[in-house]
Amino acid sequence: MNENTLNQKASKTPREYWFSFKKNWRLYVLLLPIVLWFLIWAYKPMLGLIIAFKDYDASKGMYNSDFVGFDNFITLIAGGQSTSFWQAFRNTFIISAYGLLFGFPIPIILALFFSEINSNWFRKVTQTITYLPHFLSEVTITGIVILLVYNGARTTGVIARIMISLGLVENPAMRIIETPEFFRPIYIITGIWKESGYDSIVYFAAIMGISPALYEAIRVDGGNKWQEIRYVTLPGMAPTLIIMIIMRIGKMLSVGYERVILLYSSNTYVTADVLSTFEQRIGLLTSNYSLGAASGIFNSLIGFALVIGANTISRQVSKTSLW
Repeated sequence: MNENTLNQKASKTPREYWFSFKKNWRLYVLLLPIVLWFLIWAYKPMLGLIIAFKDYDASKGMYNSDFVGFDNFITLIAGGQSTSFWQAFRNTFIISAYGLLFGFPIPIILALFFSEINSNWFRKVTQTITYLPHFLSEVTITGIVILLVYNGARTTGVIARIMISLGLVENPAMRIIETPEFFRPIYIITGIWKESGYDSIVYFAAIMGISPALYEAIRVDGGNKWQEIRYVTLPGMAPTLIIMIIMRIGKMLSVGYERVILLYSSNTYVTADVLSTFEQRIGLLTSNYSLGAASGIFNSLIGFALVIGANTISRQVSKTSLW
């Protein structure tokens, strides 16, 4: 297809657009609910971000509040809230980095295991078992975790007993769930347990899309199972892996507040307070909505920059990218 043909297709007249719409109106009707959902729940709330540049007063409203420019951002970065903000920023980045380092490979390994199971019914059973935690609420998951690691005066969880017997906890009376050093491992392991099975669906589908002829060819050449994984499976999964890691990097500063709030306490603020809980505490509990909105915008800008950087590097190195 040459350039002239592309230009002709791109330069449609309004009449041609109308006939195209008339011909495919059923598809547009199906698309309408999704468009409305994004307009109402994704784009309309963006108007509220204007309060990040104002001294928001509920009595005056969002548009009539005094405009203060970047004062809220300065307060966050170098002002009275800078200590708490940078502590939350550091904790968010560390938790996300550990989650990426330890949590990202687990779904890939699970998908490789599933692909090697020859029995269909056994594979379905194991996949269902690993998918199940994803469909449990955060309250249920954290409740189970607390029961497993809590070592109070009357009851002691199984994991807490094991840690005490191995000497990992110096003081048996010390409550693991309220110890700052243990919060991050508990949070990350809980996330891996909850999401790794469900996340493996994407990688398992990528493996199933690899041509069986490639496996037959490497077997004919005398390749073993590890060589199949190294020279066929992983290269075949590479585009999916790159796209997923770019998306994961974009969420580096988006640690959800639900599990953190359910697990942390005032004793673990030093390692548990993240940007989402900081925004919730500053914006809602203290009614300082302007600072909360400013923190959210700052978080989003950093995430946007991370996605752009990861996508650019990926495009230069592997020729695979989101755009």
